[in-house]
Amino acid sequence: MNLPKWMRIALLATAPMNLLGALAFLPLGRDLRLSMGWPSDGHPIYAATVGLFIFLFGVAYLWTGLTGRAARLFITLAASGKLAFFLLTVWFWLTGTLSGQVPASAGGDLVFALLFFIWLFQVRSTPPKSGRV
Repeated sequence: MNLPKWMRIALLATAPMNLLGALAFLPLGRDLRLSMGWPSDGHPIYAATVGLFIFLFGVAYLWTGLTGRAARLFITLAASGKLAFFLLTVWFWLTGTLSGQVPASAGGDLVFALLFFIWLFQVRSTPPKSGRV
């Protein structure tokens, strides 16, 4: 499905955000995580796994933004994942487990989640061009 220009820009903007986030979650990114208020304890395999998924989605956002084509399923997963990630940071902040700096640093994910959901609802309300459903 072809993407409008604003959606391509959103995907291209979130790609470097994800790539930077991936670096922060690498085991060597401990100091960066600490400076952003993120926890740094736990086994490094967990941070590396999170960093890997953030990196893979960043590459997918970059590719999708460059090609201008996306499957609804991918954008649905992206929007849901970004919203869930932001809500998790808010939850742990509200329960006193994380500082308020953490949801603030994840605010970009909320913005991109909303943009992705807007695109999904616009596409859903647009009738198919070829008569296919």
